[in-house]
Amino acid sequence: MDYESSLERAMENVPDIGGDDERLQIPDAQAQKDGAFTRFTNLGEIADVLSRETAHLHRFVQRELGTNGKLGDGRSRYNGTFSGQDFDAAIDAYVEEYVRCSECGLPDTRLVREDRTPMLRCDACGAFRPVTKRSSSPQQQQQREAVEEGKTYTVEITGTGRKGDGVAEKGEYTIFVPGASKGDVVEIYIKNISGNLAFARLA
Repeated sequence: MDYESSLERAMENVPDIGGDDERLQIPDAQAQKDGAFTRFTNLGEIADVLSRETAHLHRFVQRELGTNGKLGDGRSRYNGTFSGQDFDAAIDAYVEEYVRCSECGLPDTRLVREDRTPMLRCDACGAFRPVTKRSSSPQQQQQREAVEEGKTYTVEITGTGRKGDGVAEKGEYTIFVPGASKGDVVEIYIKNISGNLAFARLA
């Protein structure tokens, strides 16, 4: 076998680690109002796409939305009124914390435990990092109160949501800012807050 044939065969066996936006196609969250509750009807489908346990994703969504809920048959129900945008934002936050590699940006990761510490290990580049569970201590509760609807803040955009929105962190809040890009320092106006998620516009 000549060199070019060997090279071509080797390239065919190289795993595809192309753009993550093309490889991680997450369905839009489907919200369905049910009296005093809101159903997230395709939670199980999204968990399958992310290669994560449905119950783990459900617990995260509860935490991000600041509510309680129940899970059954790949569907979940949460106390309160939430939109598909609320659920989408919670999924984006989950992807950044529990799916996307912080080094290469790809979603080819696994949640593992090493010495009882939850770790996110990337199969694409080999990087790994600890996954720290956020708590709700009194100090963090004070940080949450620092973000209020109808007020403006200056924040640094540290990430990008899967729909292109800029993402910033302030205290316990994940803030989504359409029109902002990673690395920008911008002034934002908080339009509304849902649990630990805030939705803003450029001021």
